[in-house]
Amino acid sequence: MSDGTAGGPQHLEPQSAESGGGFFAAEMPLDAAERAARSVRERIGARLPLLALILGSGLGGVTETFDDARRVPYSDIPHLPTASVRGHAGELVAGTLAGAELLAFAGRLHLYEGLSPDAAAFPVRLAHALGARTILVSNAAGGIRRTFRPGDLMVIRDQINLMWRSPLAGPERPDEPRFPEMIDVYDPALSTIILEAARSAGVSVVEGIYAGVPGPSYETPAEIRMLERLGADAVAMSIIPEVITARSLGMRVAGISCITNPAAGVTSARLDHSDVVRVASQVVGNFGAVVRGVVEGMRG
Repeated sequence: MSDGTAGGPQHLEPQSAESGGGFFAAEMPLDAAERAARSVRERIGARLPLLALILGSGLGGVTETFDDARRVPYSDIPHLPTASVRGHAGELVAGTLAGAELLAFAGRLHLYEGLSPDAAAFPVRLAHALGARTILVSNAAGGIRRTFRPGDLMVIRDQINLMWRSPLAGPERPDEPRFPEMIDVYDPALSTIILEAARSAGVSVVEGIYAGVPGPSYETPAEIRMLERLGADAVAMSIIPEVITARSLGMRVAGISCITNPAAGVTSARLDHSDVVRVASQVVGNFGAVVRGVVEGMRG
C-alpha cells in the first residue's frame, strides 16, 4: 500500500484555526471553507474551475503542465492544514490545461498525520467554495489484484471504507446532507471519459475497487488476503474522506490510483515509501496525458 509516511512517525502540534498552518481538531468552523476561499481568490482570481484535482504521492508534477499557473502554499491559506508527507508539495495550484481552468491540490492530507476526517477533507470543501463541481481524486496505491503491475493507472469504480471514521460526523452542515447516496459514488460517465482519454493518449489503464485504510503502517500479508477476499483490487491510506465529502456536497467524483507496488505478500518484494514516490513520479507523464484528455472530454 502507498501514500505512506516519509521515514517514521511525526509529532504534529495543533495550530489555531485562524492561522494558515493547520487544524487538527474536530471543531472546524462551519464557514471555514468560505473564509479560505476568499483568501485564495485574492491570490488566484475568481475564475470558475472546470475540474478540481487532488494529487497523490509523486503526482504533483502534473501541475507543471498548467498554463498561467498561480501557486499558493497551504501555509498561506486559512484553516488548511499543511502537508507533511514526502512526495506532497503542499500547494494549491490554479491554471489552465487544454483551455480550461483547473484547480489542483498538490499535497494530500491524511488521517495518520493527526488530522480529523473533517480536516483531511477540507481541500474538497475549499474546492467547492471556489466553484468546482467536479473533482478527480488520485493517489499512489498498492496493487492487490495479481495482474496489476507497478506503473498501472487504475480507474476507481467503487470503494471500501475501512477507515472507520467519517468527515460528516459531528454537527450537521446546512449544505452537506448527513446521509449522502453512495451508489455510483465514482461517476460512471466520468470513468468512461477517463478510459477514452487513456485510449486516445495510448496509456494503458485498468479498473478496480479501492480500499482505504487509516495507516500509517503498511498492511500485513494476512490483511491483504482479507482485503482480497472483500473484493478490493488496490489499497492505500487516502481518498475516502474526500470522496464522502464531495458526494455530500453533490459533486461529481472520478478517481485514479497509480499502482506503485504489489501489496504486502503479493510478491516477496519489500515495501518502501521512497519506491512509491519514485514509481509515481515515473508515470506522472501518463497521468498528465490522461488528465488532459479528461478535460478535453468534459469540454467536448
